[in-house]
Amino acid sequence: MSDSSESSSKQSPASASPGDGLDRRQLLTVAAGLAATLGISLTATTEARAATKARTWPGRDVGPFDSFRDYVRALEDRGLVLRVKRLDQDKYEMTALTYLLIDRYGWYGAPVIVVDEIKQDGRWFKGPVITNHMGPWDTEAIIWGREPVPGNGEETYRETIKFLYDGIQARLGKTPSIPTNLIPAATAPVKEVVLMGDQCDLLDFAFIKSNPADSARYVNTGSIFTEDKELGMNFGTYRCEIKGPRQLGVNPEEGQSGWKMLMKKIERGEKRCPIAIVVGNDPIGYFISSSVISKGGADELAIAGGFRNKAVDVVKCETNDMLIPANAEMVIEGEVLLDEMLPEGPFGEMYGYLGLKKQRNFVMNVTCITHRKQPWILNQFTGVTRGFCTAPLEAFSFYRLKKLVPNAIAFHSPVEWTGIGILSIDKTGPKQGLDAGKKIVGIVPITKTCIVVDKDVDVLNRTEVMQCVGARFQPYPASEVIQEARGMALDPSSPKRPFSSKMVIDATRQLPEEGGPAIYPERNRDLLTKLAPESFEIVEQNWDKYLKGWKRDA
Repeated sequence: MSDSSESSSKQSPASASPGDGLDRRQLLTVAAGLAATLGISLTATTEARAATKARTWPGRDVGPFDSFRDYVRALEDRGLVLRVKRLDQDKYEMTALTYLLIDRYGWYGAPVIVVDEIKQDGRWFKGPVITNHMGPWDTEAIIWGREPVPGNGEETYRETIKFLYDGIQARLGKTPSIPTNLIPAATAPVKEVVLMGDQCDLLDFAFIKSNPADSARYVNTGSIFTEDKELGMNFGTYRCEIKGPRQLGVNPEEGQSGWKMLMKKIERGEKRCPIAIVVGNDPIGYFISSSVISKGGADELAIAGGFRNKAVDVVKCETNDMLIPANAEMVIEGEVLLDEMLPEGPFGEMYGYLGLKKQRNFVMNVTCITHRKQPWILNQFTGVTRGFCTAPLEAFSFYRLKKLVPNAIAFHSPVEWTGIGILSIDKTGPKQGLDAGKKIVGIVPITKTCIVVDKDVDVLNRTEVMQCVGARFQPYPASEVIQEARGMALDPSSPKRPFSSKMVIDATRQLPEEGGPAIYPERNRDLLTKLAPESFEIVEQNWDKYLKGWKRDA
């Protein structure tokens, strides 16, 4: 589970792809809450599907990947990586570079950033330090071994969701599972270097302070492994404040599985909780760590194996009996002090605003660090870039949503619009828009405002959505405010966290019985397609010739 938080097609599942073990996405049994970070229609065009069959990547590695570094190398091979030799993070160059790339190329067009050497606290650290590892749309396909649609990120995302959704339907939403494969420590890459006790120093690694207002440097992409005799096992992505060479703050939010396990131990009077923090997990393992995917202490590493169609290689920790991914970049082992709390934060949160300082939070003493030689460090600029793949969450959440809203076509919550959800429906009667939107804001904590649109609107197209709000929406009577509902503890606007007021905007065409006009005009583009259907094809055929007249470099 994570600390944090992106229909009408007839495409069939690809028979030879990772999709067969890929009911994986089904796993998101509790993904309704996280559904908020996802979304999209399940429509893939005939032309795009035909293009997919024709595309090949000779000699290129394809997912699922065994390690984080294999994944990053594959992205670099595809031209999705910007490699920078040196950045001075004492001057927040990496932070500023990330913002400016997003400004210029957008959340889904900015490249993955790989920094070979970085300065922090007056020292130069050998990296690489990586960020925006799931930013480009194409990554959603690549991690599953799928091929992106050339030049069309939205269609790539759409195809990937459809591929995953077909697997979910075929397995009736069941969670996949392939047992882990225990390997000897001598052959585990994450055991190439073993540091014990006073040899451990977190400040010797390239963990950075992301924002000037953050309290400290953070390990903010670690998968924290916990176990409990009553609740089972869990690993989730919770930020960890570096308090010293061998001490970390550990921040599971209230209600998350990691928090529940620690509180259960406190209830039993226990004083210590062994944990392991895995840094640099493979992309599917990291996705599972950053998502709500199971209930009841399920073996999430086995679920990761189901997603991969291949068992996850694991190795035993040095100081406890937990099994962790053998191909990770680093594992930080230690104990959470259940009878001692310390202040933590503030930290720049997912909404793009500085979070609150916590006066009491969990603390971990580090007893061991194992890592690859020259480990690769992943840093997440929270609220600035996409953090993990969302296509499987979108597919599974839509599978669940269809049971609640049978006429739903698509649901999307843009990661850059935290708190906003967009739902399209096949509207056939009055009040269906408001009713569907109220269901969404009631079950999805992160969705503070739900915009409901007609089925002819692409929920991935922000312009189309906003045009509908402008052209089809009347605030009265097509909106409704819910005074109090379950929200997000990190919402900076909430005076009573984690509760929030919520709103539904019904931007569907209002029927006369809803107060809408007797006749609704058609969209100009739809009329062009209907009355001059050949126009687009003619221009496409002459595209290069016409664009010669555009003096872009002048």
